[in-house]
Amino acid sequence: MDPVVAELLKFSKETQWENVSAEAKEEIKKRIMDSLITSYAAFGSTPVKIAMNALMPANGKADSSVYFTGKRADPQVAAFINGTMTRYHDYNDTYLSKEALHPSDNIPPILALAESRGLGGKELMLSIAVSYGVIAGLADAVCIRDLGWDHVTYISISSAAGMAHLLKLDREKFESAISLAINNNISLRQTRAGELSMWKGATAANACRNSMFATLLAEKGMTGPYQIFTGEMGFFKQVSGPFDLRLDRNAVLRTMIKNFPVEYHSMSAAEVAVSLKQKIRSPIRRITIETFSVAHKIIVKDPEKLRPKTKETADHSLPYIVAYSLLYGDPDIGSYSERYLRDEKILKLIDSTKIVVNSDYDRTYPSDLPVRITVETDQGTVSSEMRYPKGHYMNPYSWEDLRNKGEKVMEKSSYSAIESKIRNLEEIGVPELMEVVRDVKAD
Repeated sequence: MDPVVAELLKFSKETQWENVSAEAKEEIKKRIMDSLITSYAAFGSTPVKIAMNALMPANGKADSSVYFTGKRADPQVAAFINGTMTRYHDYNDTYLSKEALHPSDNIPPILALAESRGLGGKELMLSIAVSYGVIAGLADAVCIRDLGWDHVTYISISSAAGMAHLLKLDREKFESAISLAINNNISLRQTRAGELSMWKGATAANACRNSMFATLLAEKGMTGPYQIFTGEMGFFKQVSGPFDLRLDRNAVLRTMIKNFPVEYHSMSAAEVAVSLKQKIRSPIRRITIETFSVAHKIIVKDPEKLRPKTKETADHSLPYIVAYSLLYGDPDIGSYSERYLRDEKILKLIDSTKIVVNSDYDRTYPSDLPVRITVETDQGTVSSEMRYPKGHYMNPYSWEDLRNKGEKVMEKSSYSAIESKIRNLEEIGVPELMEVVRDVKAD
């Protein structure tokens, strides 16, 4: 067996209820709730409508719920549609390391598969713990974005590992699930370069759909390429280079819930800009943003970030997000509409913005998320620095915070109905949770 796959298998087998911490179990529940909040917020978005129109109806041997519709579909289709909802607004959780990515992209496929098999909440939570451990371990091991590959390549591995754990695949089938999930599921970083398209919010869902396809084939005996990581033409040689993998079943404790629907490297900046807005009493002359190199590379350097034409580009534009927040306050899911993309006041502030990479900040990222914003006005200068925005694991979300986030986008009664099931997830079956999710209707 490929030595990396052997590590993943050992990790999966050793992830049992008694050796996942109580704190991690509680955070897994919060991540499930958060993923459903962000999905609800994106229900009416164009990519979700396209996916539903293109792929439904789609009945399978065993079906899963399509969130908030009252409808069911083949688990692979449900995983793609639900995953697109989860990811579309860039509002779901984040993990920062050598690679930056969104661990809760793993939740929709595992949830869909668990529902289709009638499995319990404990099994769901353990499978999510496996996927979070794998995705964090890969992100810690090597950055593949600088090599031209998108981080959802790692999601294909972690989601397959989680689903293989869920199905309790034996040694040979586990290996095939991982290798089949990787071999034809490597994603180009062009998804996040230049002007960004709808696919930015759907590509992780596609990776998970493909990984479910791979896992289901492996379950029935389909074999995949051997030595998928270390072979002559394997992942190390073609994609990542060699790496050491360290896996932590409590990795969820190092992930962050998003307080605003912005690319996470701009989260501190958005919070600082909102706070500075309260202090500004005269026209802004100049804005200086001090950030770190990774943020500059992802959400600053492309010229498209200065005049974003799409929602997807705007929520990945540090100058846009800061300008919007200084003018209008908290960014929300409506902050990237055509009205704001054409707003002359926002564009004028972008043109008045200077962004500087602070080498001191490079030394502390990714353990913190440092930023300093200085705003010069007709009446003087205001400045503020932040390192741990709300939702960072050093400044974590409570259940009350999560309720506040949820009630911004859904009815209180809908939120409460879902939360009550998730808070007691280890005591119920996944179909019981999904019955509630299915019955909550979104516009």
